[in-house]
Amino acid sequence: MLIRSSDQLPRVTALKRFPVPRNFNVSAESRIERGRTWPAPTNATRVKKFEIYRYNPDSGENPRIDVYQVDLAACGPMILDALIKIKNEIDPTLTFRRSCREGICGSCSMNIDGVNWLACTRFISDTAEPATIYPLNHLRVIKDLVPDVTHLFAQYALIEPWLQTTTPDPEKERLQSTKDRNKIDGY
Repeated sequence: MLIRSSDQLPRVTALKRFPVPRNFNVSAESRIERGRTWPAPTNATRVKKFEIYRYNPDSGENPRIDVYQVDLAACGPMILDALIKIKNEIDPTLTFRRSCREGICGSCSMNIDGVNWLACTRFISDTAEPATIYPLNHLRVIKDLVPDVTHLFAQYALIEPWLQTTTPDPEKERLQSTKDRNKIDGY
């Protein structure tokens, strides 16, 4: 399948990326253990399993994978909807970041089925069975699905990826003309 747009998903993934090491050559305190399994409600009609990485540095325990069974009939279509349902109705100790729900801010980014993705833009129907959810694999974990983004924001500030001007700051806001906006848009 030829992918023509960044919002297109391949029908088949030839290589599956592993989001975390499989306990091979990993120190004992970093080994991921099996956690608790949370069953679906007895009246559930459409059940989906989610394997979610859990880690609490204050407990002194190893990271673990908890399995949650969610009734999709009572849940929204996105991964973020399932995480909110789990937090609100099943396990209030689950920790994750979220903000805009529009795919803009990036605060709900996590590793879903081995691919870094925004939970607010990833459909539950597009995930594997069971769906695996881990924190971003290139950042230190603060707790559960919350990565430490301090270094990321320091790098962001270093490159200054915003519009900059050589003229002095005005007393009021800068007004943008249609001609100036067309330059930014590439017209």
